Amino acid sequence: MAHVSDLIATDIAGYLKAHEHKSLLRFITCGSVDDGKSTLIGRLLYDSKMLFEDHIAAMEADSRKWGTQGDNMDFALLVDGLAAEREQGITIDVAYRFFSTERRKFIVADTPGHEQYTRNMVTGASTADAAVLMVDARKGVLTQTRRHSYLVSLLGIRHVVVAINKMDLVDYSQKTFERIADDYQAFAKQLGLQNVTFIPVSAFKGDNITAPSEKTPWYHGPTLMGYLETVEVDEQRTQKGPFRLPVQWVNRPDLDFRGFSGTIAGGIVRSGDRIRVQPSGKESTVSRIVTFDGDIPLAVAGQSVTLTLADEIDISRGDLISTAEAPAGIADQFETTLVWMHDEPLLPGRSYLLKMGTRTVTASIMEVKYQVNVNTLEHVAAKTLGLNAIGICTLNLDRPVGFDPYAENRDTGGYILIDRLTNATVASGMLHFALRRSQNIHMQHVDVNKQARNELNRQKACVVWFTGLSGAGKSTIANLVEKKLYAMGHRTYLLDGDNVRHGLNKDLGFTDTDRVENIRRVAEVAKLMVDAGLIVLTAFISPFAAERQMARALVEEGEFFEIHADVPLATAEQRDVKGLYKKARRGELKNFTGIDSSYEVPEAPELRLATDGLSAEQAADKVVALLRERGCLG
Repeated sequence: MAHVSDLIATDIAGYLKAHEHKSLLRFITCGSVDDGKSTLIGRLLYDSKMLFEDHIAAMEADSRKWGTQGDNMDFALLVDGLAAEREQGITIDVAYRFFSTERRKFIVADTPGHEQYTRNMVTGASTADAAVLMVDARKGVLTQTRRHSYLVSLLGIRHVVVAINKMDLVDYSQKTFERIADDYQAFAKQLGLQNVTFIPVSAFKGDNITAPSEKTPWYHGPTLMGYLETVEVDEQRTQKGPFRLPVQWVNRPDLDFRGFSGTIAGGIVRSGDRIRVQPSGKESTVSRIVTFDGDIPLAVAGQSVTLTLADEIDISRGDLISTAEAPAGIADQFETTLVWMHDEPLLPGRSYLLKMGTRTVTASIMEVKYQVNVNTLEHVAAKTLGLNAIGICTLNLDRPVGFDPYAENRDTGGYILIDRLTNATVASGMLHFALRRSQNIHMQHVDVNKQARNELNRQKACVVWFTGLSGAGKSTIANLVEKKLYAMGHRTYLLDGDNVRHGLNKDLGFTDTDRVENIRRVAEVAKLMVDAGLIVLTAFISPFAAERQMARALVEEGEFFEIHADVPLATAEQRDVKGLYKKARRGELKNFTGIDSSYEVPEAPELRLATDGLSAEQAADKVVALLRERGCLG
């Protein structure tokens, strides 16, 4: 039953010390709507006596007032409170509850049951050691039961309790319990869920929650609380794996003490162990393991430590220190599972920030192989992913990182994607394995570099990126700028949107996805041309700010100049040299920028040209003046 320690009254310091060293279990409650999640959490909270003291005192007073009805009324008040939270919209988030027993502390994530809140369920499950999956005994295994089971499997939760609830409403039928257990077990085998425990419960009446119920004499398994108090927590499991320490902090090298700090994500480290730093591959030996309380001989998963090494090697925040005997992998291309968590759909090829542990890199999804129907496990063809969709994708990073497959270590194999412009988290992902081609391709050293080519050309290579609506004058101005630079003796190349689509990008259309890929390819070509020492001019609508930012990030600071050819839409339509606006207005040209596809106006371009008030010659002179001012013309 509930735990109320005698130490609270006699030795509060002793109680706090004992409480501090209890193990912590994180678990989620999930399942279909109205299967009894809130009732179960209310029962766990009530039975563990972890309500606020003044709340307890008030309810005890009410209990005395109402006599023998007190216990039932107290529990009903708590459950009503949880239900009221849901009615106020809490179901769109994850509600975390905290309680403890004599043996363990708990954090429970109450995840929504509705299908549209899949991302919230993923959030709650991402750090869970176990899942309590609720099933209504009257309804059996439902579509949402299967959906949440798939997510539990996907996120690597190894311990699942199927709490077959509301047994009091089916007269505690053993036959009903066994039928549901058999149905679920067949589905669990398809998912690879192996550690599944079935418990018949009545969350409202308390049957088999903290004590065995006399109503189920045919059941001989653990109570729900007994299971939660003894199941292996994730820290216990990760201690058995190879040593992993994502570096969070590097102490200043100018101090006598140089250490590398972080929270151990797997395994055990001892003083004297041989380690390897990924992705550099450099090795050394652990000299000291330093904690707030002093040096220790060994440390395990979950501990925050600082390591000092025998050798002076270059280590930065985001590097992964691992055991030399079983080092983490290194790659920059992966197969991955992606859970899309944003209202705007995934655009393959778009540049995002990827955060994995303590490291942040630039990433893009190059291909969606297929989308998973989580209700049927069917693989569905897809080119993009919408809100709450789950897909198997190809992931590309801008540099190699140390990693483990998510199935082996959630900390070193899980990541989130962040929108570069808004900083919003748009997806959660799990790495499966590195693509072989990423391990066979290496950067080749060359002796003639960009600086040497700049000196030979007597100029500073750069990208002059013209953006704006169709008809704004981008190509005309860019052409004039190149003519002026050529006349001055500078080496240039003009990449024009229409010309590129006749060759390099002739396989692309004008959907948002194709526009992203169009700009990605052009940006990569421009990067190569800058390395060749050229002044590269590009004339593309490039409607999305994210892709323009991606193109900027590919070259060094000071080598990218965004030029906005700014003209009102009405003026661009009046010009309509190619007749494209007329076709778009008639519906003959789909996904046309400014009509049925958006244009994201640059917020802070290096130069804004109001081309409805400037001649092409005047605009070109302004661009040349900018390049001279920024030191690009020698």
